[in-house]
Amino acid sequence: MRRLEGKVALITGAAMGQGEAMARLFVKEGANVVLADMSEKVKETAEKITNEEGGEAKYIQMDVSNSSDWNKTAEYIERMYSRLDILVNNAGIPGRKSIKELTEDEWVKIMDVDAKGVFLGMKSTLELLKKSGHGSIVNNSSIWALVGSGAAASYHAAKGAVRMLTKTAAIEFAPFGIRVNCIHPGIVRTPMTEVLLADSKESWRIGPLGRPAEPYEIAYAVLFFASDESSYITGVDLPVDGGYTAR
Repeated sequence: MRRLEGKVALITGAAMGQGEAMARLFVKEGANVVLADMSEKVKETAEKITNEEGGEAKYIQMDVSNSSDWNKTAEYIERMYSRLDILVNNAGIPGRKSIKELTEDEWVKIMDVDAKGVFLGMKSTLELLKKSGHGSIVNNSSIWALVGSGAAASYHAAKGAVRMLTKTAAIEFAPFGIRVNCIHPGIVRTPMTEVLLADSKESWRIGPLGRPAEPYEIAYAVLFFASDESSYITGVDLPVDGGYTAR
């Protein structure tokens, strides 16, 4: 039996990169997956996964920082499936500026997407997850929620917020049978990081393993938390970082 057979999953930031890899793997493992993303590319990605994997991948275009969009997404899932088993809060945007360099508007934009988007996602889908009776939320944070550096202040702060939101939600949602866990990827080879690190190839060699992660390697960690294999695990941080935070 496939690991997510018959489950309903919503994955944000799913048009490309890590989110696309998660959606593809979830469909392979038997889930009915809704891909959510701001980009119009999400339609193409959902159709491609459906055609290539033979499962069901639907899509919705949404902004995770917008509560009205979240309400519409929850209503869509209610109409289509009447419940939600898995929520993956994957959507995020990068930042590289230090506290000294950041403007207030830049700070707010990254916090809105990377932190508020996770809060809204958990809040808006709670009733759907409660109907499942065994729901799982997986929040995508970062190694930069675990260790510091001299830059990317807003990104680090947002991912730190995601880490603590995960632990808070794990306690709050436990009576409903909903587990909430958090992964902390290191550098992952995606279109976003290809652009971000174009001028710093040394950054690709971060961590003892000396290479970036491939998106499917992050997706398998998320799959474990999404599946019943982790049924007694909640409120947990899992670095998927090639050993970077072991130092």
